[in-house]
Amino acid sequence: MNLFLVILLVVFGIALMVLEMFFIPGFGVAGVFSLFSLAGSVALAYLKISPAAGNITLIAVLLLLLVAIWLFLSGKTLDKMSLKTEVEKKVDLTSGMDLHPGDRAVTSSRLAPMGKIRIADKEVEAKSTGEFIDQETTVEIVRIEGNIALVKKA
Repeated sequence: MNLFLVILLVVFGIALMVLEMFFIPGFGVAGVFSLFSLAGSVALAYLKISPAAGNITLIAVLLLLLVAIWLFLSGKTLDKMSLKTEVEKKVDLTSGMDLHPGDRAVTSSRLAPMGKIRIADKEVEAKSTGEFIDQETTVEIVRIEGNIALVKKA
């Protein structure tokens, strides 16, 4: 009867581990119960059957776990869980605004060195040329780099 219970706990533990890794990853409950089941099977084999049976059970559990982890890592399971999409487009925050080098604006936040400037009642992300610029300071646009206006104190 004890041998049957040990085998049942090992099978149940491995089944829960596979369930945790392949079907409901990240949930955690099945993984915890799996570890309890596997540890219980090893402890039961040591205490109720014999130390030799406990050693065999321990080795079997470790080998089965290694096989399950190997199958998990070698399969496409991790690919299914990971995000593979790439963002190819960028939003041009300065489109529709006629920004040119030499234009003047007022900082709406502190540029340290990044922040926001206000020009023509619209806010644009800006970067100072290196110095910190306080809020409500008049700045001059040096150049436009993508979505960011490079500015200096006016």
